[in-house]
Amino acid sequence: MIKLNVTSVMVLDQDEALDFYVNKLGLEVGKDIKQGPFRWLTVRVPGDPDIEIFLEEPGPPLHDEATAAQLRELITKGAMSSIVFQTDDVRGLYDTLQARGVTDFTQEPTDNFYGIDMGLRDPFGNAIRILQPAKVARKVTA
Repeated sequence: MIKLNVTSVMVLDQDEALDFYVNKLGLEVGKDIKQGPFRWLTVRVPGDPDIEIFLEEPGPPLHDEATAAQLRELITKGAMSSIVFQTDDVRGLYDTLQARGVTDFTQEPTDNFYGIDMGLRDPFGNAIRILQPAKVARKVTA
């Protein structure tokens, strides 16, 4: 059996990403380790230490400069990463995010057959969806 441990979101500035994901979105720092010019910076949902998001900045030692430049261009276009979170109260979270200064919403909370969801972008253009799943009636058996 395998399980997800770390996924990455490409960002242009790790400090700006850290501010957004922690102070605006409400995640917490997982790891912040520097090795020379490389910084392993992760965030995670509070209370869920098993899955972390690596706030990955293009450049050495992972990418040569030509590749890093191409990645930075794609990030700027919003063509790289997307991530989906789940919550019990999308509308309440929407209000909280607005109060924290988040403005780049791509969709206000919207009712759908699968639940309520909303969309926003991080400061680099990465798409974020937040879903409140629909409550499904369960058949009771004796």
